Amino acid sequence: MRRVIPFFVFIMIALLALNPACKKETAGGNPRLAPASSAQAAPDFRVTSLDGQELGLTSLKGKIILVNFWATWCPPCRAEIPDFIEAYSELKDRGLEILGFSVDDLPEADLKAFVNKAGMNYPIALVGQEIVAAFKPGQYIPTSIFIDRNGRLRYKHVGRLSKDDLVKIFEALERE
Repeated sequence: MRRVIPFFVFIMIALLALNPACKKETAGGNPRLAPASSAQAAPDFRVTSLDGQELGLTSLKGKIILVNFWATWCPPCRAEIPDFIEAYSELKDRGLEILGFSVDDLPEADLKAFVNKAGMNYPIALVGQEIVAAFKPGQYIPTSIFIDRNGRLRYKHVGRLSKDDLVKIFEALERE
């Protein structure tokens, strides 16, 4: 029995270390953006936000878009919301658009109540499998995907995205 416990602990640590949600896709603290010349085109999506706004790649052209896949039951998702609120307030006028794509399985009214209570100031849409399949965020949430002004997929971050990292990525895309 004594040998089983250390082995079990070793396996758990190894699994956590290999879990993509625990990795940050940055090098030396700076984001590694996909080169614009080889970046894939973003899916041509259309969603309706909880407040009835029609949003899509075409209507947001010219903006830097952060698509964030999240859920109300996800602790890291909830933890990044205040940073997103601050960043959106500060960077919206410079061309940042944050779209919260909720993958919750709950009534829209319950999601609206959560969004209102959290004070989320950026568009939120309850999305289905079609949007998830189009973006392929992976199996972990939160996942944040950045789309440049020309509609190309440039950066994917799995796990909680801090305000500092969000701003670094935005500013790198803004300079292009």
